[in-house]
Amino acid sequence: MPRVGVIGSLVWDEIHGRDPAAGVVEEWGGIAYALASLDAHLPADWEIVPLIKVGQDLAEEAQAFLGTLRRRASGARFIEVPVPNNRVVLYYQSADRRCERMAGGVPAWTWPELGPMVRDLDALYLNFLSGYEMCLGTAEALRHGFPGPIYADLHSLLLGVHGDGVRIPKPLPDAASWFRCFDLIQVNEDEMNLLGSDPLSLSAEMLAQGVSTLIVTLGRRGAVYVTDGRTVRTVGTVGTVGTSKSDLTVRPSSPSAGAVRTALIPAEIVLGATDPTGCGDVFGGAVFSRLLAGESLEEAVAAGNRAAARNVGFRGASGLASHLRGELVAP
Repeated sequence: MPRVGVIGSLVWDEIHGRDPAAGVVEEWGGIAYALASLDAHLPADWEIVPLIKVGQDLAEEAQAFLGTLRRRASGARFIEVPVPNNRVVLYYQSADRRCERMAGGVPAWTWPELGPMVRDLDALYLNFLSGYEMCLGTAEALRHGFPGPIYADLHSLLLGVHGDGVRIPKPLPDAASWFRCFDLIQVNEDEMNLLGSDPLSLSAEMLAQGVSTLIVTLGRRGAVYVTDGRTVRTVGTVGTVGTSKSDLTVRPSSPSAGAVRTALIPAEIVLGATDPTGCGDVFGGAVFSRLLAGESLEEAVAAGNRAAARNVGFRGASGLASHLRGELVAP
């Protein structure tokens, strides 16, 4: 079976102000949202391989969460490390704005660790939830050592940390080198503005560095993509051509000659109380899953919007995969 590796940080969230009537809520967050979305949206013949380190203090609970996912590869486990797991305290200031304070000591991946673990994978989904999942050197080694498509949500690469753990926006040093490491890049509107003041110039730079598709999430307005067409032509053939790494690659030996396309895919309308936690992660997991299923970029982004809209009506990541599939989930 074809397998998608998932790299990110599993986080224990303590959430304040999301729902004043509910008080403080504690639940799984971070990569848990993307795992749930991949579990719900991957093609039937794909498996999930987590490449995720968890601290020993929450390792047992983390393995229990992984056991709820239907699409995990046989024998798949999180990798326990002898440090405290990452924890985040979230203070919601509005439905779209929040303050984060991070603690924990889960170490970054090195290429000697990661290299042997990606050899038999067909695609990779990366989500920088802590911003310290790997350094640039490891990302560059991953790009050179892994021939399949790599989808990256840059997210916390654009967040710094104060001494008290509060996350603050920051520019991304050597951004062009980071761009070269990934085939498909996802950012939100604020992150896009941190990367550059001119979205068109920034998009052109990313494509020039080898990125095939940039997706910018815009919250209630939906998502914009910019692509040179390689994503649709190559990832989109997986469902019918086969599952070898040569079929899955989106990095041809010569630059793409296709015309650059861009479009806004409107968001789904959401009525009533909403929970925005994890929407970007659910969106990205759905988009990449549907591309691997052979759908067009437009169809995949629309599926991501639908998944994000469905996510806002559910609290937390436990049971989220079933909810995203449209099944009834006990509160």
